[in-house]
Amino acid sequence: MKDLIQKLREETGAGIMDCKRAFDEAKGDMVRAKECIKEKGLLKAAKKGERETGAGYLETYVHAGRIGVLLEMRAETDFVTKNEKFRALAHEIAMQIAASAPESKEALYKEPYIKDEKMSVEELVKSAIAEIGENITVAKFTRYEV
Repeated sequence: MKDLIQKLREETGAGIMDCKRAFDEAKGDMVRAKECIKEKGLLKAAKKGERETGAGYLETYVHAGRIGVLLEMRAETDFVTKNEKFRALAHEIAMQIAASAPESKEALYKEPYIKDEKMSVEELVKSAIAEIGENITVAKFTRYEV
């Protein structure tokens, strides 16, 4: 059981006690335990959504020298804006903007994520919030195309 809890922790990024509770709730079923973690993570993300995002990070992306994106992402602390997972999320969202040319933040959030169309961009951000533990937002972006 200890090995399964460790595996669940590695796969989800959740804390050990959260993984143990998820396994207990799922009666030892790994798939159901992952679902429990995801559900609880998204609940945590919703609670964090009201918190102020005062620290910013700029991400740039240029595709084939013809499409460029400047994206401003925000988190609660500078510590998180320096986190590799946060920066990877910013890069993924910049690529999404380059590919889909959304007209607004709201439109961006509703789009299917280009690398996994079963998930929306909003769900991608919420899963990052659950994993990182701070509120994260797309503040603004600009897309250029020549």
